[in-house]
Amino acid sequence: MNLNFFDQFSSPSLLGIPLILISMTFPALLLPSLDNRWITNRLSTLQLWFINLVTKQLMMPLDKKGHKWALILTSLMIFLLLINLLGLLPYTFTPTTQLSMNLALAFPLWLATLLTGLRNQPSASLGHLLPEGTPTPLIPALIL
Repeated sequence: MNLNFFDQFSSPSLLGIPLILISMTFPALLLPSLDNRWITNRLSTLQLWFINLVTKQLMMPLDKKGHKWALILTSLMIFLLLINLLGLLPYTFTPTTQLSMNLALAFPLWLATLLTGLRNQPSASLGHLLPEGTPTPLIPALIL
């Protein structure tokens, strides 16, 4: 097999079909389409099955009060899946490798759960910010 240095830049293909076409259309198949039909087709059934599977896996360890987070967590999971699938395309950049995007997604969610915990159960929520066995005089400094 004769290969040169520039073969690494050639577009991969399968049976003469460039694989970039398949990899570009696959994330679009995961997004649900808006239609008013009573009878669903195979694609919308697959999309609904996938979204229900992700939601069920995310909400299983939570109690009923935690299920109000289902929409934002499912949306976040599907968004991260699509962004990371984008990184499989040749000559593309995966945005989740940057700390700025990860912090922009993680910090508001962490702050929301922290503030919700402080509102609903303040003593238990503050207890999670401290290591076990912390001396009493150090508690205010460690929380701040």
